[in-house]
Amino acid sequence: MTTTENDFDAPELRRLRYFHGRMLGARDLQGEQEYIRNKLRLRVRNLLGYGVVCGLLVEATGHPHPHAASGEPAGQAGTAEQAGTAEQAGEVDASGRPRPNRARVRLTAGLGVDRCGNEVVVRNDCEIDLFEALAGADRGGEACTIWLGVRYDEDAVDPTRTVFTSDCGDTSDCEPGWIREGYTIVVSTTAPEPDRSCDSCGGCADCDDGHDVLWLARIENAERHRPVGADDVDPTVRRPFGRRVPTVITGINWVHGKTYTVQEAKELLGTTDPDGGLVVRFSDDIRTECLRRGVVDVQVIEGGAGKNADSWFMGGEFTGVPDTEFTRELRFRQTTRETLQDDDRVHITVRSAFLLDRCCHPVDGTHVGGLVPLIENGYGDPRTEDCRPSGCATPPSGYGPWTSGTGKGGDVFESWFFVREGY
Repeated sequence: MTTTENDFDAPELRRLRYFHGRMLGARDLQGEQEYIRNKLRLRVRNLLGYGVVCGLLVEATGHPHPHAASGEPAGQAGTAEQAGTAEQAGEVDASGRPRPNRARVRLTAGLGVDRCGNEVVVRNDCEIDLFEALAGADRGGEACTIWLGVRYDEDAVDPTRTVFTSDCGDTSDCEPGWIREGYTIVVSTTAPEPDRSCDSCGGCADCDDGHDVLWLARIENAERHRPVGADDVDPTVRRPFGRRVPTVITGINWVHGKTYTVQEAKELLGTTDPDGGLVVRFSDDIRTECLRRGVVDVQVIEGGAGKNADSWFMGGEFTGVPDTEFTRELRFRQTTRETLQDDDRVHITVRSAFLLDRCCHPVDGTHVGGLVPLIENGYGDPRTEDCRPSGCATPPSGYGPWTSGTGKGGDVFESWFFVREGY
């Protein structure tokens, strides 16, 4: 049978066949273990996906932590890619002299699955001295950007004396009796390649070529003797567990639920400014060809009660659409001269199911809780009037800013703001 370039990327699966009178050796039992492990990895990677399942948060810390900065299995002793010993994580050196401030972060306990389907388990929080964990050649510069991740690792432990040796000499008098599974902390100043996988099905051919690291955070402006601040830790590099990473809405240029003056609303809608308009920003590229009439609607619901109220759709168009296949934001501005009045509500609808990303999947656009944040150059200050729930500062995952999406994809993004003549 010949193979083609479209063959499914999976290891050969051979199961041990038992029969009466067969003698089993170490290689047979090792092969049986490998068969079961390959089946489990194949199932997890292709049916469920890979990424961070829970925990594995990178937190800024400027003080020592009870646990040494170490991973498992090699973690208790430390490796070249791991942080140093408990002494290195402390505030004093070997002679007892005070140690200057260090660039440290804390990695919380958690579970992840790498691209090969291996489970990466971090059982305890650990503290990492970033510059001690860096390889020697990367320790030089003053301020730099550092990426931190974890990799599945294992080592042989518990030496066990053999009963007899083989004539082939494949065993010694004493061999490790167990394989301990754990992790290695990876710290690098080299930016990892973006994960452009459209699906986790297959795709394990390069998992031993640097793609087996679960990247967790980027630390900006790291300096050896300056404590890492909370604003220096960017967790957006981490991949949430799943078969693919959905494209979501990461920011808008208006404050959801805020009340604007009529003049502010006109400026926001770009009524008289060709460079103005409502801006929606995405986590990844969307196809510009999807920016068509009907994808975005702006409806004005007039103030008043009962039959006195009315509503109408505001005329508008996409502006600033780049002459490229992809874009990471859309801008929609008013092109008519209808006038907003006191107590109007401007309702914005983005039919995200019709916006396709690079992989032709729909944008996951559900505006959960109205919590998509204001972009950097947005219009208004959310601190002056914020209608969002105060008890949900971070998403359920516990890290990063809120985005749209429930993990199912598609749906409709809805938001609104109110208008007053003056207040």
